[in-house]
Amino acid sequence: MPRPAITHIHLDNLRHNYRLLKRTAKDSEIMTVVKANAYGHELFLVAPALLEEGCTSFAVTDATEGCELRSILGFYKKIEIVLLSGIFDEEDAELACQHQLTPTISELQQVHLLKQAGFNGNVWIKIDSGMNRLGAKTPKQILEACFQAEINVCGLMSHLACADEPNHQMNQKQAVAFNEMCDQISPELPRSLLNSAGIISMPEHTYHTVRPGIALYGAEPVAAQPIGLKPVMTLTGEIMQVRDIPAGVSVSYGATFTADQAMTIAVVGLGYADGVPRSLSNHGHVFIHSQKLAIVGRVCMDYTMIDVTDTDTKPGDAVEFWGENILANDVARSLDTISYTLFTGVGERVRRKAV
Repeated sequence: MPRPAITHIHLDNLRHNYRLLKRTAKDSEIMTVVKANAYGHELFLVAPALLEEGCTSFAVTDATEGCELRSILGFYKKIEIVLLSGIFDEEDAELACQHQLTPTISELQQVHLLKQAGFNGNVWIKIDSGMNRLGAKTPKQILEACFQAEINVCGLMSHLACADEPNHQMNQKQAVAFNEMCDQISPELPRSLLNSAGIISMPEHTYHTVRPGIALYGAEPVAAQPIGLKPVMTLTGEIMQVRDIPAGVSVSYGATFTADQAMTIAVVGLGYADGVPRSLSNHGHVFIHSQKLAIVGRVCMDYTMIDVTDTDTKPGDAVEFWGENILANDVARSLDTISYTLFTGVGERVRRKAV
């Protein structure tokens, strides 16, 4: 029997989020971002559900992820699989040919690699509008190189740095810069600028295609402007043992927690190797029996201890670390991080189960 460490994936909530984002983006095409194993939610569960909803455009990181997604979705219909990091070498270029992948191009060398491989599909050109991460330095030259290589450029894209802060001055600066560059490069090409937060905070810049990621999975990307997204992931462990301890004894590694009175603790079979942040030690909470209970002592590789004093908790009970009752955004905020790190940090030995 496998360890009772389970991540429940609520596909109805995923569908709800997709429909909500589609309405919010109005007439724009939706390119759903499913990189990093669908942000830890399990690609083979998430992608088919989105396809059933009518999504035919997906974005992953690289050719390896693209090949995996193609094996899940198949070649039927017109399914676009965009590689947001483009290609890295000759092997990637070959994979792009074989699996009908759509690389995002930011360097001339990538065009040369595709040409050598005989690529005759589509590409996006990524330009830098101010984030100073990936982006073509000479996008017009790349566009011309694609034309000469008979590679179709299906659009121009860029990425926002501060869209989760609606009033940040970078947002409009980037939008203006992006528009100006697109007009100079090729006014008629489709454009894509907005991520999850941008869809909400900058609706006037939806253009042809938007690229929601974190919002699909139910984490509100703009704290001040919630739109009714529902959590897709619920991370749960199971109580293995319940024990009474007297006042004055310590719990877990380092003896960082000492009981100031007699109490009852429960050992949950989920630890930092499963994705429970160690920084929740003596700090975080879990949800069980309709209440939040405190984590006590250091989170271990395989176990987490919680205070279950005066509850009817027993071995076999399921414990929620985040999900519908404890929002991942709230957990992340308490740790000065983001929900992305929680979702993608869930370990491989935690089973993903569609519900």
